[in-house]
Amino acid sequence: MLKSLFASAALCFIFLQVNAQSLYMPRDVKKAYKNQTRSMDGKPGSKYWQNTAHYNIAITVMPPDKTVKGHEQITYINNSPDTLKALNMKLILNVHHAGATRFRPTDPDYITDGMQVDSIAVNGQPKKWDNKQARATNQGLDLSTPLLPHDSVTLNVTWHYELATGAGREGVIDPTTFYIAYFYPRVSVYDDYNGWDKLEFNDRQEFYNDFNDYTLSVNVPKNFIVWATGTLQNPEQVIQPEYLKRLKASMSTDSVVHIATPSDLAKNNITTQNDMNTWIWKAANISDMAVGISNHYNWDAASTIVDNATGRRASMQAAYADGSADFHQAVKFGVHALNWFSNQWPGVPYPFPKMTAFQGFADMEFPMMVNDSHDPDIADAEFLQDHEMAHTYFPFYMGINETRFGYMDEGWATTFEFFVNETEVGKQKAIENYKNFRVSQWINDPSGSEDLPIITPTSELKDGYAHNAYGKASLSYMALKDLLGDDLFKKALHTYMSNWNGKHPIPWDYFNSINSGAGRDLNWFFENWFYTNYYIDLGIKSVTKIGAGYKIVIDNIGGFDVPFDVKLTYSDGTTGIIHQTPAIWQSNQKQATLNLKNKQIITSIVIDGGIFMDADVTNNKWVAR
Repeated sequence: MLKSLFASAALCFIFLQVNAQSLYMPRDVKKAYKNQTRSMDGKPGSKYWQNTAHYNIAITVMPPDKTVKGHEQITYINNSPDTLKALNMKLILNVHHAGATRFRPTDPDYITDGMQVDSIAVNGQPKKWDNKQARATNQGLDLSTPLLPHDSVTLNVTWHYELATGAGREGVIDPTTFYIAYFYPRVSVYDDYNGWDKLEFNDRQEFYNDFNDYTLSVNVPKNFIVWATGTLQNPEQVIQPEYLKRLKASMSTDSVVHIATPSDLAKNNITTQNDMNTWIWKAANISDMAVGISNHYNWDAASTIVDNATGRRASMQAAYADGSADFHQAVKFGVHALNWFSNQWPGVPYPFPKMTAFQGFADMEFPMMVNDSHDPDIADAEFLQDHEMAHTYFPFYMGINETRFGYMDEGWATTFEFFVNETEVGKQKAIENYKNFRVSQWINDPSGSEDLPIITPTSELKDGYAHNAYGKASLSYMALKDLLGDDLFKKALHTYMSNWNGKHPIPWDYFNSINSGAGRDLNWFFENWFYTNYYIDLGIKSVTKIGAGYKIVIDNIGGFDVPFDVKLTYSDGTTGIIHQTPAIWQSNQKQATLNLKNKQIITSIVIDGGIFMDADVTNNKWVAR
């Protein structure tokens, strides 16, 4: 018996492997599987590798001067089997150059000279760098001595740039409040399927970074508080004892501690009273660093247990202008979200020591930080903060290539945002929010660009980007949850997350991991949702009374394999609901037949997809004549 069980398991695994190959793969991805860097069981392959670096960065900022000056030492480690004759440097802030590639119109406040590299040396040897030529967001750096496999190279770079005042994601918030992001030259990702990431960054796409170790020193004048990714290494040297005492107290309580209030800030004694203070931050195995500074922002904090097994707590902090009523609730909202994400969906303990909500303009996620705009609607502000904090898992716990596969992180953040929103405003309001913000614009727009397959690389999209990455991708994850049920869905999701935590998954790793985790071949489902031009539109074709029951034929006009409810009204005025999962479409994705054994007389039938909004509801109802 035991032998036959092992044989069955082996056959099941082979079945999944063979069927997983039925999904289209680009040629570069096929090569990765052939090279055994990725595996058809969803795990990294036996020869998987990824490169990494150690960044030691120091920046100086002197508000209201908008200039950021920096120097860094990068030790870049080549874990690949390839000899690298050059590096590709990523200079994201060159998106501010006049003439840079952008999807959206901008104004003069957005335009700067971009990143100005003052000097660069490789293993101590100075290299030529012409900023007039280096205006793209990618620049090659030739190596005098090729970088061999499993060897490292050291770069020393000095640079400066001017913060933009109309940037959104980073830049000037007010004359003495700055959000500093993408602020250092970095070595771009060199991966196993694409080589160097040389896609030009534009103002709409997001990011793809290696997992690195960082030490960051931020030099600012006295009375400026610094919030940043990572753990502050020298709090006693930069924060006065009274405020440090409050910060430490917040680390062990769920209640909000007001570390710095307007009256405290007015005293100008929160920071150590040196002319300049250096705040030192460290973060290991993380994909980026971000910094917020201000001399007048309120500072709140609390914490919550995010890992019940160990009792580990994570700090939730907020930095904001006192007049923003929504941010006065940011820590309370954040504590709830951190706890909920850790214990419910995705049900993985928050992996970092803290999270900071910083008031800016971007509504944008960063490792351990969110840069969110003020919203006078408190409920909407919480909804927004939830979304950005949910990105902790995708792309920061798992190193998603957002530039090419935006749906791999935005779709999940949209899904988790919906789940946690139910606990905040109730199920019906959460459904209304999800429909209004994530589905209605797509389903009510019949243009061809909105129905491009989700698998379409994000970098190749313009008009259809937002709906592919957010609403449609999220609906696919919701439909999968409905198909598998909560327990199996969570098992499959955790298989995927465990396989690729701290690594760089691509869509096929997701498909294969879910297949393995669920123990089922779901490629029919993935083909339907990711590879087609389908949309959502169901219609009742016919209802026939047959003996003591009914035969209901439903057409899948739009094509997506969606769940739906069949709502029945009987002649005595009572009602009933029969739920159908996407499994109903597995054998025939164009039409389904329901055979109901029911002695009661049905007077009307309505099919309702809930959050799976229907493009044409006029054919969703049948009434007996």
